[in-house]
Amino acid sequence: MSHTGTLILIMAIAVLAPLIAYAVGRWAPVPVAVFEILLGVLIGPDVLDWARKDQLIDVLSHLGLSMLIFLAGYEIDFGAVRGDTLRRSVWAWLVTLGLALGIAFALTGGAADKSFVIGTALTSTALGAVLPILRDSGSLRGRFGTVVMAFGAVGEFGPIIAMAVLLSGRGPGRAGVVLIAFAAVTAAAVFWALRPRPPWFSRIIARTLHSSGQFAVRFVMLLLACMLGLSAAFGLDSLLGAFAAGLLTRLILVGAAPDHSGDILGKVEAMGFGFLVPIFFIVTGIEFDLSALLHGGRPLALVPAFLVLFLLVRGAPALLLAPNDLARRDRTALALYCATCLPLVVAITTIGIDDGTLGTGEGAALVGAAILSVLILPLAALRIRAAGAEERHRTEVSESW
Repeated sequence: MSHTGTLILIMAIAVLAPLIAYAVGRWAPVPVAVFEILLGVLIGPDVLDWARKDQLIDVLSHLGLSMLIFLAGYEIDFGAVRGDTLRRSVWAWLVTLGLALGIAFALTGGAADKSFVIGTALTSTALGAVLPILRDSGSLRGRFGTVVMAFGAVGEFGPIIAMAVLLSGRGPGRAGVVLIAFAAVTAAAVFWALRPRPPWFSRIIARTLHSSGQFAVRFVMLLLACMLGLSAAFGLDSLLGAFAAGLLTRLILVGAAPDHSGDILGKVEAMGFGFLVPIFFIVTGIEFDLSALLHGGRPLALVPAFLVLFLLVRGAPALLLAPNDLARRDRTALALYCATCLPLVVAITTIGIDDGTLGTGEGAALVGAAILSVLILPLAALRIRAAGAEERHRTEVSESW
């Protein structure tokens, strides 16, 4: 099929996936990304063989991943998660990183490059998949939502930093120096973003917000392009630039156009989640090596093993280091949400497979386990918290009598 036909097929699946998610959502809240990946597998070379990746689709897929990470960076409000909660979330992730690298070295027999790929993949949290579930259940605004935001934010930011250090192909020392230089330039950009914008900036945002000018959206895209270019200039993964662009965009828009920031984000999300991000997930399904997973005993056995490792390596430290004011069931739910992962696992395994350090079967096992984590863990967390709320209600009723 030509690239035009493949793009039409991909966009048809992008329309179909939310319809399926909506229908299934009556029984269980499953993120639409799961159906995009599964439908991508269906049309891919291992099943129907209707679609294969080409240069155009590959470019759009990479843009989709960058947009996904950009939006994840925008979602993070570090001002709301500072203090003891943020410190606990950082320590929990550092413990996770140590455990993940140690277990990965044991699994790979000390192969450093493969251990870094697997270990980094085990440390991520899919905050973008968790947030809609929290928002729909009414849990995002309270204390529990703040804690999940803190642990999830570090679970997205930490692996991106680890990728820059461990997966850059440089030695850790040199990679650290490059990362510090990138951080210094980004810090200067943050300082610039925090400065008051001139009055004309807000006026032109308001005047062009619903016109063909779309100054704010174009400015956001320019900022994203600049940060992607900066990360490329430093030889760092583009995901770091995309994440930094999201953080900077939030600072600029909230400061310069607080009344319009929601509308601007909605337009950028429409571009991302309406076009580019679905292409990334569907192409991930098309590239998914189903034959290696189903015809090899080891890769298939690794799927439940990796799922258990997500729980032990990422979930257990979150459970142990959760704030003391959380109830027992809330701490368990926090651990399950933290162990939920997908986008960064896909990105990290793609890097590992492309540079030859990770086999396609192992990559498929990691992605398969990540898909299972999104299908199983958030639903389990919802039920645990619902059972806790019901138990508290019964206790209050019995005490009132």
